[in-house]
Amino acid sequence: MKKKIVLALVLILSLSLALGACSSADDANLASAPDSDKAEEFFGEIADLDDEFDDSDLQANPVTLKIAVLPIIDTIPLYVANSEGLFEEVGLNIEFIPVSSAAELSQMVASGQADGMITDALTVAFFDKEEIKLQIVRYAQIPSEERAHFFILSAKDSGIASPDDLKGVEIAVSEGTIIEYVNDRLLEKEGFTADEIATIAVPKIPERMALLASGEIQAAVLPDPLASIALSQGASIVLDDSQSPEYGASVYAFSTEMIEEHPEAIRAFVEAIDFAVELIELDPEEYKSVLADNNLISSSMLDDYVIPPFPMGIFSEAEWLDTLAWAQAEGLLIVNIPYADAVNTSFLP
Repeated sequence: MKKKIVLALVLILSLSLALGACSSADDANLASAPDSDKAEEFFGEIADLDDEFDDSDLQANPVTLKIAVLPIIDTIPLYVANSEGLFEEVGLNIEFIPVSSAAELSQMVASGQADGMITDALTVAFFDKEEIKLQIVRYAQIPSEERAHFFILSAKDSGIASPDDLKGVEIAVSEGTIIEYVNDRLLEKEGFTADEIATIAVPKIPERMALLASGEIQAAVLPDPLASIALSQGASIVLDDSQSPEYGASVYAFSTEMIEEHPEAIRAFVEAIDFAVELIELDPEEYKSVLADNNLISSSMLDDYVIPPFPMGIFSEAEWLDTLAWAQAEGLLIVNIPYADAVNTSFLP
C-alpha cells in the first residue's frame, strides 16, 4: 500500500505545483488534471486501508482467489488492483483464468477451478436455482448516458442502419446470458414483438466479432472493447444500452463456499476493487497500458480509446427482479430466488 500512498502524494504535489505555476490563461489546461480534493481524499482513504489490513490475519496467511475473466473492459479495475499491488497489500493472491465465452466462465466456477468471476445476474440465477451456490458481491460495470456497455452492431455493407432494419434479422448473441437479455430488452423498448426478434447462438465473443467483421453475420451484440474494435473494422451501432442502464450491469460474484470459508478475503477483494476504481477515476490515461498488457485492445487503438468510469455499489433488487422475469418468460427459470439470498450486501463499505 505504501506504493499507493506515494502515488497519491505525487498526484497532490504535482497538481499543487501546477496550480502555483500556471497563469489564469492556462486554467483550461488543468481540466484533465487529477482533482486535488479528490486526490487528498483518496490519500486519506488509502492510508486508512493500509492501517486496516497491516495487522490482519490475511497478512499472515494470504488467501488465493482464482478469478475467471473474459476479454471485456469490465476487468480493468481487476488488472489495475493487481498491477498496483492492492491485492497483495490486503493479503490476497489473485490468479486470473482467461476464458472466451460465458459458458467457459461458468464451467470454471462450477468445477471449482475458479472461485469467482465477472459475470451477469442471469448466470448467478442459474447457479442458484436449486441452492445458493453463487453470490453477487459488487457491481463490475454499468452503462451510463455517457458510455454504453453493450452494443447491437450491424456489419459493414449490411444495409442495417436503424432498429427497424433489425426486424427478422438474426442477431448473434450468447444465449441465456446478459447478451441475449440486453438484446431483447433494447429491442422491446423499440416496440419489437417476440416474433420480430431473431437470434443466432455464437457463444464466444472473439468469434462473434470475427463473423461480424467478415460479413458472415449481419448483426451482433458485443461488449466493449470488442465493440470498439468492430467499429474500427467498419461495423455500425444500431442500438446500445446508454439510455437503458437498468439492463446492462455486470457483477463480481463468488462461490458461497469461498464466501463462507473466507469472508475476510472477499471483503478485502471488494475494498481493493473500490480503490482501483478510484485510482482510475483520478487519472484514467495512466491505465491505458493495462488494456494492451492484458490483450483487451491493440496498442494501435490506445490513443483513441477512452477508459470508461467504473461504478461503486451493488446490483439492485429492481435489476434482480427484472432479470428473473426475463429468464422465466424465456422458460429458462421456473423458480423465484430471493434477492437477499443471491446478492450479498455485507461487503459494502
